[in-house]
Amino acid sequence: MRKGILEYCILLLLEKEALYASNIIQRLQDARLIVVEGTLYPLLTRLKNSGLLSYQWIESTQGPPRKYYQLTELGMESVKELEMSWQELNDTINHIKNCLDSK
Repeated sequence: MRKGILEYCILLLLEKEALYASNIIQRLQDARLIVVEGTLYPLLTRLKNSGLLSYQWIESTQGPPRKYYQLTELGMESVKELEMSWQELNDTINHIKNCLDSK
């Protein structure tokens, strides 16, 4: 379950702008979702190999070039599908909670 949510969160972050791995980790940590590089890099590679992400190398003023990840068209479609699935799951859970609260 965490793996699927982590994928969704990464795709959501990249929906707004291209980011490099350290940015992704920092933003996930800011959202209280702790992820380490050893978890993130294989996931980014898998998403790239699935056609959901692409990347480009961009020169950095503070060291070596950085690999910036961005969504592909397929990745944008996937975010929309995941959003619908998330909303359905959220609605189902809220319905169950409301049923329990009324008893």
